[in-house]
Amino acid sequence: MKIQELHGAIEGLLFVVGDEGMTVEDVATVLEIEVHTIQEAILSLQLLYTEQERGLQIVEMAGAFRLTTRPEHAPYFKKLAASPLHSSLSQAALETLAIVAYRQPITRMEIDEIRGVKSDRAIHTLSSKLLIKEVDRAPGPGRPILYGTTKFFLDHFGLNNLDELPPLPENIDEHSLEDEADLFFRKFEETLETE
Repeated sequence: MKIQELHGAIEGLLFVVGDEGMTVEDVATVLEIEVHTIQEAILSLQLLYTEQERGLQIVEMAGAFRLTTRPEHAPYFKKLAASPLHSSLSQAALETLAIVAYRQPITRMEIDEIRGVKSDRAIHTLSSKLLIKEVDRAPGPGRPILYGTTKFFLDHFGLNNLDELPPLPENIDEHSLEDEADLFFRKFEETLETE
Protein backbone atom coordinates (compact mmCIF):
# COMPACT_ATOMS: atom_id res chain seq x y z
CA MET A 1 0.00 0.00 0.00
CA LYS A 2 1.37 3.43 -0.97
CA ILE A 3 1.86 5.99 1.79
CA GLN A 4 -0.91 8.22 0.37
CA GLU A 5 -3.32 5.28 0.45
CA LEU A 6 -2.22 4.42 3.97
CA HIS A 7 -2.71 8.03 5.10
CA GLY A 8 -6.16 8.07 3.51
CA ALA A 9 -7.16 4.80 5.19
CA ILE A 10 -5.96 6.03 8.60
CA GLU A 11 -7.81 9.36 8.19
CA GLY A 12 -10.97 7.51 7.23
CA LEU A 13 -10.75 5.14 10.18
CA LEU A 14 -10.13 7.96 12.66
CA PHE A 15 -13.03 9.95 11.20
CA VAL A 16 -15.43 6.99 11.43
CA VAL A 17 -14.59 6.10 15.04
CA GLY A 18 -14.86 9.74 16.16
CA ASP A 19 -14.20 10.50 19.83
CA GLU A 20 -13.39 6.89 20.66
CA GLY A 21 -10.18 7.05 18.68
CA MET A 22 -8.10 4.03 17.75
CA THR A 23 -4.89 2.58 19.11
CA VAL A 24 -2.02 1.86 16.76
CA GLU A 25 -2.69 -1.83 17.31
CA ASP A 26 -6.37 -1.43 16.33
CA VAL A 27 -5.42 0.37 13.12
CA ALA A 28 -2.77 -2.26 12.35
CA THR A 29 -5.31 -5.05 12.86
CA VAL A 30 -7.94 -3.46 10.63
CA LEU A 31 -5.49 -2.60 7.85
CA GLU A 32 -3.53 -5.85 8.28
CA ILE A 33 -0.24 -3.98 8.42
CA GLU A 34 2.58 -4.19 10.97
CA VAL A 35 2.33 -1.98 14.05
CA HIS A 36 5.62 -0.15 13.46
CA THR A 37 4.50 0.75 9.91
CA ILE A 38 1.26 2.23 11.30
CA GLN A 39 3.18 4.17 13.96
CA GLU A 40 5.41 5.71 11.28
CA ALA A 41 2.41 6.48 9.04
CA ILE A 42 0.53 8.21 11.86
CA LEU A 43 3.60 10.25 12.77
CA SER A 44 4.15 11.30 9.14
CA LEU A 45 0.43 12.16 8.82
CA GLN A 46 0.61 14.30 11.97
CA LEU A 47 3.62 16.17 10.52
CA LEU A 48 1.85 16.60 7.19
CA TYR A 49 -1.18 18.15 8.91
CA THR A 50 1.11 20.56 10.78
CA GLU A 51 3.20 21.51 7.74
CA GLN A 52 0.11 22.16 5.61
CA GLU A 53 -1.59 24.08 8.45
CA ARG A 54 -4.72 21.98 8.04
CA GLY A 55 -7.86 22.59 10.10
CA LEU A 56 -7.60 19.18 11.74
CA GLN A 57 -4.91 17.43 13.69
CA ILE A 58 -4.29 13.90 14.92
CA VAL A 59 -3.73 13.73 18.66
CA GLU A 60 -3.05 10.86 21.02
CA MET A 61 -5.20 10.72 24.14
CA ALA A 62 -5.20 7.81 26.59
CA GLY A 63 -3.30 5.66 24.11
CA ALA A 64 -5.77 6.21 21.25
CA PHE A 65 -5.36 8.48 18.24
CA ARG A 66 -8.22 10.70 17.13
CA LEU A 67 -8.97 13.51 14.71
CA THR A 68 -9.61 16.85 16.40
CA THR A 69 -9.89 20.47 15.38
CA ARG A 70 -7.06 22.84 16.14
CA PRO A 71 -7.39 24.82 19.38
CA GLU A 72 -6.42 28.08 17.65
CA HIS A 73 -9.64 27.84 15.61
CA ALA A 74 -11.89 27.65 18.71
CA PRO A 75 -13.10 31.27 18.38
CA TYR A 76 -14.54 30.45 14.95
CA PHE A 77 -16.37 27.40 16.29
CA LYS A 78 -17.85 29.48 19.12
CA LYS A 79 -18.98 32.09 16.62
CA LEU A 80 -20.55 29.40 14.44
CA ALA A 81 -22.41 27.89 17.39
CA ALA A 82 -23.78 31.30 18.37
CA SER A 83 -24.76 32.37 14.85
CA PRO A 84 -28.45 32.80 13.92
CA LEU A 85 -27.93 30.17 11.25
CA HIS A 86 -27.63 27.55 13.98
CA SER A 87 -29.90 29.00 16.60
CA SER A 88 -33.36 28.07 15.34
CA LEU A 89 -34.94 24.73 14.60
CA SER A 90 -36.96 23.92 11.52
CA GLN A 91 -40.54 22.73 11.80
CA ALA A 92 -39.32 19.23 10.93
CA ALA A 93 -36.80 19.32 13.80
CA LEU A 94 -39.45 20.58 16.24
CA GLU A 95 -41.83 17.81 15.18
CA THR A 96 -39.09 15.22 15.57
CA LEU A 97 -38.12 16.59 18.99
CA ALA A 98 -41.74 16.38 20.14
CA ILE A 99 -42.02 12.79 18.95
CA VAL A 100 -38.78 11.76 20.67
CA ALA A 101 -39.74 13.57 23.90
CA TYR A 102 -43.13 11.89 24.17
CA ARG A 103 -42.34 8.44 22.73
CA GLN A 104 -38.77 7.74 23.85
CA PRO A 105 -36.95 5.50 23.47
CA ILE A 106 -37.79 5.46 19.76
CA THR A 107 -36.07 4.41 16.55
CA ARG A 108 -35.57 6.55 13.47
CA MET A 109 -37.93 4.28 11.52
CA GLU A 110 -40.67 4.78 14.12
CA ILE A 111 -40.16 8.55 13.93
CA ASP A 112 -40.35 8.37 10.12
CA GLU A 113 -43.59 6.38 10.34
CA ILE A 114 -45.21 8.92 12.68
CA ARG A 115 -44.10 11.93 10.62
CA GLY A 116 -44.72 10.26 7.26
CA VAL A 117 -41.36 11.51 5.93
CA LYS A 118 -37.69 10.79 6.51
CA SER A 119 -36.25 12.36 9.64
CA ASP A 120 -32.51 11.80 9.18
CA ARG A 121 -31.65 15.49 8.87
CA ALA A 122 -33.86 16.50 11.81
CA ILE A 123 -32.31 13.78 13.99
CA HIS A 124 -28.83 14.92 13.01
CA THR A 125 -29.71 18.55 13.83
CA LEU A 126 -31.20 17.64 17.20
CA SER A 127 -28.21 15.45 18.06
CA SER A 128 -25.75 18.18 17.12
CA LYS A 129 -27.66 20.63 19.35
CA LEU A 130 -27.43 18.06 22.18
CA LEU A 131 -31.21 17.82 22.53
CA ILE A 132 -31.42 14.10 21.73
CA LYS A 133 -28.94 11.27 21.90
CA GLU A 134 -28.56 7.57 21.25
CA VAL A 135 -29.76 5.83 24.39
CA ASP A 136 -29.71 2.15 23.41
CA ARG A 137 -30.23 -0.35 20.62
CA ALA A 138 -33.54 -2.03 19.89
CA PRO A 139 -33.65 -5.81 19.84
CA GLY A 140 -34.13 -7.49 16.50
CA PRO A 141 -32.59 -7.38 13.04
CA GLY A 142 -29.97 -4.68 12.62
CA ARG A 143 -30.41 -3.54 16.24
CA PRO A 144 -31.59 -0.03 15.30
CA ILE A 145 -30.56 2.94 17.43
CA LEU A 146 -33.03 4.14 20.04
CA TYR A 147 -33.18 7.89 20.62
CA GLY A 148 -34.11 9.81 23.74
CA THR A 149 -33.83 13.34 25.08
CA THR A 150 -30.80 14.64 26.96
CA LYS A 151 -30.20 16.39 30.26
CA PHE A 152 -29.68 19.59 28.25
CA PHE A 153 -33.23 19.18 26.88
CA LEU A 154 -34.59 18.97 30.44
CA ASP A 155 -32.45 21.90 31.62
CA HIS A 156 -33.48 24.11 28.73
CA PHE A 157 -37.18 23.58 29.35
CA GLY A 158 -36.83 23.81 33.12
CA LEU A 159 -37.97 20.23 33.67
CA ASN A 160 -36.78 17.95 36.44
CA ASN A 161 -37.86 14.85 34.54
CA LEU A 162 -39.98 13.75 31.60
CA ASP A 163 -43.06 13.34 33.80
CA GLU A 164 -43.27 17.15 33.80
CA LEU A 165 -43.90 17.31 30.03
CA PRO A 166 -47.33 18.78 29.27
CA PRO A 167 -49.89 15.97 29.05
CA LEU A 168 -51.24 14.93 25.68
CA PRO A 169 -54.98 14.45 25.11
CA GLU A 170 -56.32 10.96 25.87
CA ASN A 171 -57.67 10.33 22.36
CA ILE A 172 -54.49 11.20 20.46
CA ASP A 173 -53.36 9.08 17.53
CA GLU A 174 -49.73 8.64 16.50
CA HIS A 175 -50.09 10.70 13.32
CA SER A 176 -51.03 13.88 15.17
CA LEU A 177 -48.53 13.59 18.01
CA GLU A 178 -46.23 16.29 16.64
CA ASP A 179 -49.18 18.71 16.25
CA GLU A 180 -50.24 18.23 19.86
CA ALA A 181 -46.75 19.03 21.15
CA ASP A 182 -46.19 21.97 18.80
CA LEU A 183 -47.24 24.65 21.31
CA PHE A 184 -44.81 23.34 23.88
CA PHE A 185 -41.88 23.40 21.46
CA ARG A 186 -42.73 26.82 20.01
CA LYS A 187 -41.29 28.22 23.28
CA PHE A 188 -38.04 26.44 22.55
CA GLU A 189 -37.80 27.91 19.04
CA GLU A 190 -38.51 31.43 20.33
CA THR A 191 -35.87 31.08 23.04
CA LEU A 192 -33.22 30.00 20.54
CA GLU A 193 -34.00 32.91 18.24
CA THR A 194 -33.45 35.43 21.05
CA GLU A 195 -30.10 33.95 22.17
